[in-house]
Amino acid sequence: MEAFIKHTGRVVPLDRNNVDTDQIMAKQFLKRIERTGFGQFLFWDWRSDPAFELNQPRYQGASVLVAGKNFGCGSSREHAPWGLADYGFRTIIAPSFADIFYNNCFKNFMLPVVLGEEQVAELMHRAQAIAGYEITVDLEAQVVSDAHGFRASFEVDPFRRHCLLNGLDDIGLTLQQDADITAFEAGRPAYRRGFSA
Repeated sequence: MEAFIKHTGRVVPLDRNNVDTDQIMAKQFLKRIERTGFGQFLFWDWRSDPAFELNQPRYQGASVLVAGKNFGCGSSREHAPWGLADYGFRTIIAPSFADIFYNNCFKNFMLPVVLGEEQVAELMHRAQAIAGYEITVDLEAQVVSDAHGFRASFEVDPFRRHCLLNGLDDIGLTLQQDADITAFEAGRPAYRRGFSA
């Protein structure tokens, strides 16, 4: 998987609280079984409004989403982060996230960053006021910054940070123990090799 170390990208502000996974990825698109191709359906019900943020030319190509509190609430569908990642978002910044959505972001190599409400409001204001506004999210330093003097640190679980920095999903983590697994299997009776106890 692609590691997340530092990302600089254009910001799109979504100044709404309690954005649920039903709005992020509508139910009629949950029948698909691939993880790709969901970006075109992102925020489907809101995209019919020409004023919706993702429809505005100034935010085209954005890879950083700044949103209100409790982002990703509602059902546990993993299709929501699939759609966000497929659209091109690498990181989402909000004052708070729903727990399952937050965990699913890490599983899909997308970094959710929790900042204070005032800091998030400042980023939204800058994204609305400055054309082509970009920020840098540095996972190694655990800092969000821009070229206009904004700087804020954030916390992230050390294990999740390690996985993102090294591009490790669950399979990658398991494969790091390949030598130990092979040695353990070799020490088992032949009739038990490859089977769990």
